Amino acid sequence: MAKITQDDLNKLLWSAADSARGTVDAGVFKDYVLALLFYKYMSDMHKIERAKLVERYGDDKERIEMRLKNARFVMPDGASFYDVYAQQSADNIGEILNVALQQIEDANDEKLHDIFTVDFNSQAILGPTDQRNKMIRNLLKDFNGADLGEVDDDILGNAYMYMIERFGTEAGKKAGEFFSPRTLCKLVAKLAEPKPGDRICDPACGSGGLLLLAGAEIEKSGSKDYALYGQEKTGATYNLARMNMFLHGLDSARIEWGDTLNNPLLRDGNGLMKFDVVVANPPFSLDKWGDKSLENDKYNRFWRGMPPASKGDYAFISHMVETAKAKEGRVAVIVPHGVLFRGSSEGRIRQAFLEENILDAVIGLPSGLFQTTGIPVAILIFDRSREAGGKNENRKDVLFIDASREFTAGKNQNTLSDENIEKIVDTYKKRSEIEKYSHVATFDEIAENDFNLNIPRYVDTFTEETPVDIPATRKRIAELTAELSKTTDEMEKYLKELGL
Repeated sequence: MAKITQDDLNKLLWSAADSARGTVDAGVFKDYVLALLFYKYMSDMHKIERAKLVERYGDDKERIEMRLKNARFVMPDGASFYDVYAQQSADNIGEILNVALQQIEDANDEKLHDIFTVDFNSQAILGPTDQRNKMIRNLLKDFNGADLGEVDDDILGNAYMYMIERFGTEAGKKAGEFFSPRTLCKLVAKLAEPKPGDRICDPACGSGGLLLLAGAEIEKSGSKDYALYGQEKTGATYNLARMNMFLHGLDSARIEWGDTLNNPLLRDGNGLMKFDVVVANPPFSLDKWGDKSLENDKYNRFWRGMPPASKGDYAFISHMVETAKAKEGRVAVIVPHGVLFRGSSEGRIRQAFLEENILDAVIGLPSGLFQTTGIPVAILIFDRSREAGGKNENRKDVLFIDASREFTAGKNQNTLSDENIEKIVDTYKKRSEIEKYSHVATFDEIAENDFNLNIPRYVDTFTEETPVDIPATRKRIAELTAELSKTTDEMEKYLKELGL
């Protein structure tokens, strides 16, 4: 059998999803399709593993079953995709599918506990029996045509991310709960500069795409020596992230389910785990994030100041900085522009970060990069190696980059091209001064601006307009007026000839 290509698999999977979609919202339907994709992958991997063992051990069933029980995961008898597919005509196919998925969870409780949160027999979500059964049968038939056991982990993992991205486009404003634009995540991953041996964390990990891209940066060096950690508040999205890690062959990734600010679960003893790299695209200006209950935070994350109740941006930033390793950890976080200049408590927190000398760069990006909002965003990079005793303690400036005009325009969404990304990353790494694009500001310069980080204060992008040639413009207007008059006369002539 010929190896399936990335493009072939992407098209096949999206066709399967698209053909079965009916009245179910894309933001909900994705959970069913991606769960079924994961289920089919497990079934195909099990089928291949069993075939290899049969070839090796022949009729020694006891030995084969023993080896299968010690495999990456266990597939209970009668619970595979193909067992369910054989019963697709049953009126209770949704119930049959639910039972099979539950059996898999029970048999792999340590790794896959509660990973299938979807209910294929839900009338409230999938509609009445006939409609529900039709959708399930269409999905089963289409996925039956994809042999996922013959697909490399990279291709399958990329296909999963492709599906999430497509569903993100379909879901519109609801996409922000589970999806961040891939090109933006790619930029953040590069700016974070992860290296072999790093522990990498995303405290608002969504479906895990940013974590995976950070890991991919390390794998470019030929190393797979890194560990991924994440926490996600929304249950369905948390399970997408778990599946995503599994499909990429990263079973050891630790993903937790819960509210990072109010209940951080990545702990080390009585304290928070510390990481080499912390990256995130947290929810923008989160209202009611828990300021009252965290006034006496036992982890002391908000010692610089308590962010306002209606805007949790600096709560996430403070958490990320406090979980980065002292004197060496790095943080790259996507934020709305208000974080750069809002006053009151946010202004005091911002000043504290600057006085600590750990803010390394402020990078302004174009508007329209998200499905969920048209606002422009920025990336803040914190480098704790700039602390006293760190290798970069003598660096006292902050690099500002205005990349707001660096994008590829799209019909509904703008994107960052590889060239846009490389320009930003190269400018950051070299700390280059580029006219109307970047500026390295001293601490005194920022202090003179009252610790306001609004990028136009540091990068002058003003372009003088070309003076208008008034005589030439008048001449051209006269020419156009004459042409219009001539055309009008000719039209009147033709209309008379036609008797109109």
